[in-house]
Amino acid sequence: MKFRGLILAAAVLAALSGVLYWSNHRKPAEGGDSATASPKILALGPDDITAIKIKKKGQDDVVLAKASSGQWQIATPKILDADQDAAGALAGALSPLSAERIVEDKAADLKPFGLSDPAMELEITEKGNKTQKLLIGDDMPLGGGAYAALAGDPRVFTVSGGVKTSLAKGPADLRDTRLLRVTADTISRIEFTARKQDIVFVRNQDAWQIDKPLAVRADPMRVDDLVRQLEGAKFDPSQPGGDSKTAATFSSGAAVASVAVTVPAGMQQLEIRKNKDDYYAKSSVVDGVYKVPSDLGKALDKGLDDFRNKKIFDFGLQTPSKVEMHDGSTKYSFTRVGQDWSSNGTKVDLVSTLVFADKIRNLSAEKPVNSGFTTPVIDIAVTAADGKRIEKVLISKNGAGYVAKRDGEPGLYEISASAIQELRQAAAGVKPAAAPPAGGPQ
Repeated sequence: MKFRGLILAAAVLAALSGVLYWSNHRKPAEGGDSATASPKILALGPDDITAIKIKKKGQDDVVLAKASSGQWQIATPKILDADQDAAGALAGALSPLSAERIVEDKAADLKPFGLSDPAMELEITEKGNKTQKLLIGDDMPLGGGAYAALAGDPRVFTVSGGVKTSLAKGPADLRDTRLLRVTADTISRIEFTARKQDIVFVRNQDAWQIDKPLAVRADPMRVDDLVRQLEGAKFDPSQPGGDSKTAATFSSGAAVASVAVTVPAGMQQLEIRKNKDDYYAKSSVVDGVYKVPSDLGKALDKGLDDFRNKKIFDFGLQTPSKVEMHDGSTKYSFTRVGQDWSSNGTKVDLVSTLVFADKIRNLSAEKPVNSGFTTPVIDIAVTAADGKRIEKVLISKNGAGYVAKRDGEPGLYEISASAIQELRQAAAGVKPAAAPPAGGPQ
């Protein structure tokens, strides 16, 4: 056991000696400014940079250039739209660029630092076509950083591992991977085809409406989710795109959805297909065909009924000012003033009236239907938003259930018999307000 312990101790001592040798081998030159805190390598502002060329061993050069519009664009190895956030972050990492420290003030030989034939070079072009070349050399033995130098500057610096990572970008890191160049607030119309159904959504102020095949209300949460999916739809730039094999896989796939989105700049189109378990996309604003996450394909695999609003009433969380219901020969009418409810001039119980209003608010269709509405047996009118919103609904009997129709809309909604029974019970359960206690406030 003692012998094995001596061997282990000797191994540790040898490792520490190696690190000490390496450190001494690359220690700052006599008189070097090793104590300088965060010395500047590049003293630039973000707006000073007009182009960045990245050269890495064994890889194609990448050139990121700023167009006349002020937008970044990948110019090499081929012209591609750049992700403006990623490009801006790269430019920001260089403007300015600070070192951790200076290890040589006047390096006679760059080879010991891996800077004579560096693993990475960045050529930074400034306004006026002035260029500076940044060299990134070997990793440091400890700390995760790397050696760096500026061409023409005799100093050798160290930069952090984070700085090196932020500079070592390729086309896949810098490319704009959005399949549609839209934002949720600029979309005014969506033409959507899926499950052999053509659906048109239009934005009416801040609310979405289904315009075709029926002019009916849309489920706001479902359509908002669709808009988010379209806004965030991206492809994986590391996957091949535009090659014949991917194109053939797309062409032979089953159609999932096609979308045409209207924004102020015009119309953009997206088509999704499925081949076996994988989804592929083709966009009108991006060359090629790309594999996309299955979440996107599944989110677009929807039909008309998925997007229709199944709530019968729209007053939502608003407290109505008036609720009326005719059920055959029975009429219910409740009016609110402040927090008090009354019926035909008689004050009624607050709790039981709100229970009835909630039954109306939560009245929901089991499913939208296209037929089955006959002679109405119940009609309901709700006034809300200080009288600015009046919703009227007619309900007819249909077999064992019921069918509802909103006033002025072609859509029909199937409602269960149990929901109507609960509604009737709640209406009949509204009772007069309790008399105030003797001697209490009148």
